Amino acid sequence: ILDDPDLKDIDPTVLKHCHAAAATCILEAGKQKADISAISTCLEDCKLDKERIEQFCTEYQKNKDALEILLGSIGRSPLHITDVSWRLEYQIKNNQLHKTYQPSYLVTLNVENSDSRPHPDVSFSCTMEQLQDLVGKLKDAAKSLERATQM
Repeated sequence: ILDDPDLKDIDPTVLKHCHAAAATCILEAGKQKADISAISTCLEDCKLDKERIEQFCTEYQKNKDALEILLGSIGRSPLHITDVSWRLEYQIKNNQLHKTYQPSYLVTLNVENSDSRPHPDVSFSCTMEQLQDLVGKLKDAAKSLERATQM
């Protein structure tokens, strides 16, 4: 937005505030499932002219479904890991048929949320060193949490 030649005469700080205000308006309208008349009334109260209000409402209506899907995917609380499964994968050859003999681990985290919607499992592949690093960081986090709860 700051590189747009039509907006070069506008103070960048004002432009950023306008962008934040527009984004907030769009997010709140999506969150409240506001209809076009409610949005129009709100924008009229903000002293926007009719042409801009109509343009805003047209664009909002075009993207309303995608916005609601996006807002629904964010959720209200983080996922919780309920189970972990893993398996050892051993790569013998690569695409060029060269022998590699590289072991790696395929890790799958089963997750759930406080809402009732199902969530896909989180899967990743890592080397033994990466897995050891992850386990070490998890142990550090557990120790920190243990210390914090003892205070």
